[in-house]
Amino acid sequence: MASQQPQSGGTPRLTKLPLLDPNTPHAFTVPVKRIHEGPDVARFLTSHAYRDIGNFLLQLNHALVPRNNPSSPAAPPRVFKLLPSPSSSSSSSANPSIRALQDILSVVESYIDDAPPDPGPRRFGNASFRKWHQLLEERADKLLLDEGPIGELLRAWGEDAKAEVVKYFTGSWGSPQRLDYGTGHELSFLAFLGCMWKLGYFQEKEGEDGEIEREIVLSVFEPYLRVVRKLILTYTLEPAGSHGVWGLDDHSFIPYIFGSAQLTRPINPDEPTPTEGSVRGAPRPGDVVKPTSVEDHRHTNMYFSAIGFINDVKKGPFWEHSPILFDISGIRDGWGKINKGMVKMFNAEVLSKFPVVQHFPFGSLFSWDQDPDAPEPTQSMHMANQPTAPGATVGATAPLPATGTGAPWAQGGARMPTGPGIPYSRVPPGPSAGSLTSRPKASTGEENTRAQITVTKAPWAKE
Repeated sequence: MASQQPQSGGTPRLTKLPLLDPNTPHAFTVPVKRIHEGPDVARFLTSHAYRDIGNFLLQLNHALVPRNNPSSPAAPPRVFKLLPSPSSSSSSSANPSIRALQDILSVVESYIDDAPPDPGPRRFGNASFRKWHQLLEERADKLLLDEGPIGELLRAWGEDAKAEVVKYFTGSWGSPQRLDYGTGHELSFLAFLGCMWKLGYFQEKEGEDGEIEREIVLSVFEPYLRVVRKLILTYTLEPAGSHGVWGLDDHSFIPYIFGSAQLTRPINPDEPTPTEGSVRGAPRPGDVVKPTSVEDHRHTNMYFSAIGFINDVKKGPFWEHSPILFDISGIRDGWGKINKGMVKMFNAEVLSKFPVVQHFPFGSLFSWDQDPDAPEPTQSMHMANQPTAPGATVGATAPLPATGTGAPWAQGGARMPTGPGIPYSRVPPGPSAGSLTSRPKASTGEENTRAQITVTKAPWAKE
């Protein structure tokens, strides 16, 4: 993803998502669905869109890593914490481009007042979410084209550019048909921000070390997650494509990447993202199981903020309702190791999963065109068990694209290979009477749940 390629002399450098040249005509297109069946995922993994999603995610991730102070080695490193909630005036950014996006998020949140949830308890999603989403779609064009830096930018690029960007924006808030929200919608918001980056919306001053990227994450992406969590609670949105108790999180993934980056070993600006170690004073990975520690850190760290939301909506032992996160909390090599694993797991559990990426649309900014430097996708367990079209031969897969030299972001320590990325390094205290691990082996002779999960142990957890 944000690639770290070796320069001459061996020093890694970060490859940022490229900007479009405003002086060169560009053919924008309305994004459309391209992934219709399982084998299409292999094609996606060789596309420009996959490369660019990776580049942008790792670019943002690297910016959040604590920084040493080269001018004063004895000084404590810079760490990058969450800002106060949007209700606080101190959270408003001084950067006009960031502040405009914050204002949009506030307006989107206010639509809840125009579409109050239907009264009465209900097991599944509240139907009033459809009204909320309809308001969003009806007002999205005006919201983005209103007076301000966003509207100015989109008007300069033209109507077709606006139509392409709006598609990712409206796809970021859950499904009004299924009344659910999941990692695919989260991915759409990342793509929306990536579109704005490509169009030159985020202006970075010369010599800055990831300052604008940090603002994108801490001042825009985290507030977006806050709005989403309010939508989930207000309309009881279901998890989209949930794997049940064995998923990382019912709704989100990216905050675990960025949150672990906030706590890794400090680096100098020209160094790659560390793959082990933690910044001094960071909470221990095992603290995620301690509610008081989670409360202490959820307002400053994205990882703990996401854990805090889980604690808000789920009851019972943490190891039982969130076993993947519990097992990850046993990693002993620090937050850098966890961050590295989260990136790989995102590739395996989000970008390589048909149920997630089948809804991702492709236009000109995140293009379905094949990346000539893309490597041949690894035929992992995930790739071999994708759904196929009716009538297709079971187990058949489409021919994989020719092997290239490898996407730049897939090289070096930041590589995201396809395949499982779930670490299992910690043994829970023991199953309760109702847990999956306590159930007897099926009479058919199939492995029990715990044995099945052990097969998915991630290679990076052994390193």
